Amino acid sequence: MDEKITVPKRILASLIGSVSAGVVPRLGAPYIAIGRDAEIAALLSDLETVSDGGSSMRFIIGKYGSGKSFLMQLIRGYALERGFICADCDLSPERRICGGKGTGIATYRELIRNMASKTSPEGGALGQIIAKWLSSVQGEVASSGALPGTKEFEDGVTRRVFSLSRELENNVGGFDFAAVVNRYYRASCSDDEEEKSRCMRWLRGEYATKTEARADLGVGSIINDDNWYDTIKLYAEFVRKIGYQGLIVFIDECVNLYKIPNRIGRENNYEKILSMFNDTLQGRAPGLGILLGGTPPFLEDTRRGLFSYEALRSRLADGRFGNGEYRDMLGPVIRLRRLSDNELFALITRITKLHGMNFGWEPRVTEEELASFLKECLSRTGADTMVTPREILRDYLSVLNILYQNPEADFKSVVGETVFQKKEPEDGGEDFSLEEIEG
Repeated sequence: MDEKITVPKRILASLIGSVSAGVVPRLGAPYIAIGRDAEIAALLSDLETVSDGGSSMRFIIGKYGSGKSFLMQLIRGYALERGFICADCDLSPERRICGGKGTGIATYRELIRNMASKTSPEGGALGQIIAKWLSSVQGEVASSGALPGTKEFEDGVTRRVFSLSRELENNVGGFDFAAVVNRYYRASCSDDEEEKSRCMRWLRGEYATKTEARADLGVGSIINDDNWYDTIKLYAEFVRKIGYQGLIVFIDECVNLYKIPNRIGRENNYEKILSMFNDTLQGRAPGLGILLGGTPPFLEDTRRGLFSYEALRSRLADGRFGNGEYRDMLGPVIRLRRLSDNELFALITRITKLHGMNFGWEPRVTEEELASFLKECLSRTGADTMVTPREILRDYLSVLNILYQNPEADFKSVVGETVFQKKEPEDGGEDFSLEEIEG
């Protein structure tokens, strides 16, 4: 266990705390990314497509605890490092893709609240993104020879801002979006904080009526349940034009759509997903990438899942030759396989080191004890298909926490002697070996 890992203390504490509670870590995911190389490579290729002005949409399908949310957070981290803007949210009974009574706009507001950039990775980046753009425009005009504070300088900045606005006006909802951006710019020039706040309120979808928006900003529309996705497409184009690689949207817990009791309500959501799928695959959403995370029933259930909507089933169902030994990572659906036994062994080995780093101690655990613990976890009935990394990590970190808090305890006394009874390996069983993993 001499592999060298350096992790900032703040990230390390958040990572260990999240994994101990069975929660997907928002920070530090790459430090425990083991066994998903093919999936990561496929999703990173999508980022390249989006950065080139294309668009993409993927469905990450796995059961609870299998690592789908973890994979999405991992790709989010990679995207931020590569200069993308990211927005993520979890669906719930109050947040849907499509729905009345504010359930659609609630999803949009959560996405905007969690909008992140490389310099604001934890969210709330919208204001910073616009301010950085205006600052860069002013820098460009100043570098062209115009002196700040002069009429020439102000006219040059105004022309560039309005030029971008005119490009956005051709899109659905683009005219009012551009008008609000222009008003924000003027408010910035005059240090009118109230006007800037009204503009941000509109951009975040917080106006309830068109009358109120018209009185405050002079625009005739608001962002609502019906048009929020069109605004997301506008943001994708906007951030690309101001220097970012594109916009990546992560929507997790899509199983909540499967749970909608009303058939019409479910189908409306699935119809919206179909529209998003067609937009991205046909290139009508440049600079936009979308990842949806859900469980197998959300996708495959022919009564309530996506496969109950024929237009989606025909697009997302596996091909006739995609169910065997080989996996297709270029299709729209990525199904998460169970991590191999050796990958799980490497994962708990890594967690052991990170736990020791976080609390400043040397875990009293040998490789043989790690192997015995994992074999016991995998020997339970149905574990070959049902065991998940979340369950194993949560149990294992509980053991490490007890050992850390009780210096007199040893690993065997905590987990029980029965785990370490000598067993003959079954035919075809894996014998865990750190050397084999690292080799």
